[in-house]
Amino acid sequence: MSDKKIDPIRPTDDDARALAHGLIADARFAALAVIDPDTKAPTVTRIALVPGPDGVPLSLISTLSSHTQALDANPICSLLIGEPGPKGDPLTHPRLTLQAQAEIADKAALKDHYLHHYQKAQLYYDFGDFRLTRFAPLGGLLNGGFGKAFRLTAADIVA
Repeated sequence: MSDKKIDPIRPTDDDARALAHGLIADARFAALAVIDPDTKAPTVTRIALVPGPDGVPLSLISTLSSHTQALDANPICSLLIGEPGPKGDPLTHPRLTLQAQAEIADKAALKDHYLHHYQKAQLYYDFGDFRLTRFAPLGGLLNGGFGKAFRLTAADIVA
């Protein structure tokens, strides 16, 4: 019996980077995890998501939401990007856990870009309580399916 641990994380390669970029490019929503400033407990919500011009995810979120208040208190967060397909085991479908720092983006400058990807946001994009948030990557964990785990750096994630 060996005491040597087997590392399930594969070396990051161009295929892993391409898969991560593709998941971000195709995403129109994600699960956002933040830390509640009052309870210090993690909380998760679903948000709309589009890739920014530089490939960094963007979301239009209301300043009235509890997750925006949590991001104001601590901008470090995590996004789960990627959804299972209609068939098969959900654990075989790729997904990316993106560790990020939330930053306020230029809502006016990125309006056309955002609405090109998420046309339904036209209904509320200009509401005063909505701001555009950019999720600057800090790192990530890519699961490409069973036996396909990768640890990504910020440089691996940014296109």
